[in-house]
Amino acid sequence: MEKSVLQEARIHYLPQLPKGLQGNVKVKEGAPTQSVDNQEEIKKLFPNTYGMPMVEFVPSEVALEKKMNVGVILSGGQAPGGHNVITGLFDAVKRLNPENKLYGFILGPGGLVNHNYMELTEEIVDEYRNMGGFDMIGSGRTKLEKEDQFEKGLEIIRKLDINAIVIIGGDDSNTNACVLAEYYAAKNYGVQVIGCPKTIDGDLKNEQIETSFGFDTATKTYSELIGNIEGDCNSARKYWHFVKLMGRSASHIALECALQCQPNICLVSEEVKAKNMTLNQIVDELCEVIAWRASHGMNYGVALVPEGLIEFIPSIGKLIEELNDLLANHGSEYMGLDDEAQRAYVLAHLSDENKQTFATLPADVAHQLSLERDPHGNVQVSLIETEKLLSDMCDARLAEWAKEGKYTGKFAAQHHFFGYEGRCAMPSNFDANYCYALGTSAAMLIANDKTGYMAIVKNTTKPTDEWTAGGVPITMMMNMERRNGEMKPVIRKALVDLNGKPFKTLVEHRESWAKDTCFINPGPIQYFGPTEICNSTTKTLALENE
Repeated sequence: MEKSVLQEARIHYLPQLPKGLQGNVKVKEGAPTQSVDNQEEIKKLFPNTYGMPMVEFVPSEVALEKKMNVGVILSGGQAPGGHNVITGLFDAVKRLNPENKLYGFILGPGGLVNHNYMELTEEIVDEYRNMGGFDMIGSGRTKLEKEDQFEKGLEIIRKLDINAIVIIGGDDSNTNACVLAEYYAAKNYGVQVIGCPKTIDGDLKNEQIETSFGFDTATKTYSELIGNIEGDCNSARKYWHFVKLMGRSASHIALECALQCQPNICLVSEEVKAKNMTLNQIVDELCEVIAWRASHGMNYGVALVPEGLIEFIPSIGKLIEELNDLLANHGSEYMGLDDEAQRAYVLAHLSDENKQTFATLPADVAHQLSLERDPHGNVQVSLIETEKLLSDMCDARLAEWAKEGKYTGKFAAQHHFFGYEGRCAMPSNFDANYCYALGTSAAMLIANDKTGYMAIVKNTTKPTDEWTAGGVPITMMMNMERRNGEMKPVIRKALVDLNGKPFKTLVEHRESWAKDTCFINPGPIQYFGPTEICNSTTKTLALENE
């Protein structure tokens, strides 16, 4: 496979492991755990995998040998570092016993159900060390939630003599991993299931998971692009750039990029919800900054917009909840209608309050909110052009202010959406090390007969030697939430903490960044050079651990 000079150099990068994973390993168990909420409901649903202890790996004088075959699945959207989870898993599995085999299921969980797989050999794995993307085995969004899927998967597991499945995914994928682990445990099938925390959105984190993999690389990639836009903005001095960033359920990416690049405006969805803001209030706040800068001769600027902002506006959030239930219960009647009939159908079935909200939305946004949900029952917010909606509304509001003599500037907008640009970037040194350690931890969890656990690595603001690795029961992170019209057990998403230091740092600098041109271009990801440049963590992680 032909590669660039950089790719060839990165293949030979040797990820570093925490001391607890460098040689012989043994397990140190903590106290029993419980779920973050709804303890009785979660315990009842997961009687075989609930209440298990936290696990930490520590050095041992005794070599651990284990005969086992393992299957691995990449689930959901791509995130930088996925290949390193697989290479870490592969190396650890082979180290336990050279005869052990690792099988990759092709194109996500569907590969397990459809028996689509390949054995991952050293020749194959070596081509993908420290590489971006998920192209070694591909990914998919099939949900593992039905017994017939579990039983169909068991057929190929038995055929290949697989002892354990590792599912690399986000909160929804790891929820499915927990359900699968519970099912196999309840049936005494002897098949272990381990999860790994992946999502560039950064919303899969808690006291045990400091960061999900891919967040470091993706935010550095986006920040370079934003820095370039800021340079262009400063040079042309005639455009407002509205930049939408990935983050359907939380604003971690937008906040991190703001801390790196110091844009004039950074909206934070969680703040919008906490302040009970309307769409019009958001537009007014944007326009106040635009008008102030224009009055000082600056008809330009940069505004960051989280992808999921629209869902966090309380009135629209309530509307979406009712639309979710409506589509879950009557989707078959609704989806076959044309656009006009769909709008009429929705208006006829909504409560009065939500009907009023729906009727006042721009037609294209209202239509996008009514589209078919993703496999997990979520609005496909990436299809909603929130950045364009905001700039159009700002343009209209500023025109009103101009008639009233409150605005004398010029307003022209450019729009950007950074999503795919960061999902398959070559992982930073941090993500390369972190993911390799996660893969190694997953192998050690299997070797120590654990199931229903998620591999974790902590203390990540310290040098890699001082990181600690282990596992957390997935049930510990779960609560009950409404999905597709019914209550289901899911891993609780981590939102931006409005009392946390990262957000407070944004608030502290918000006024000066709005009025001054404090733009910073952090530049591209550095793979080679001084440690303080190459191995730096995100601003978010650094501030959270000060």
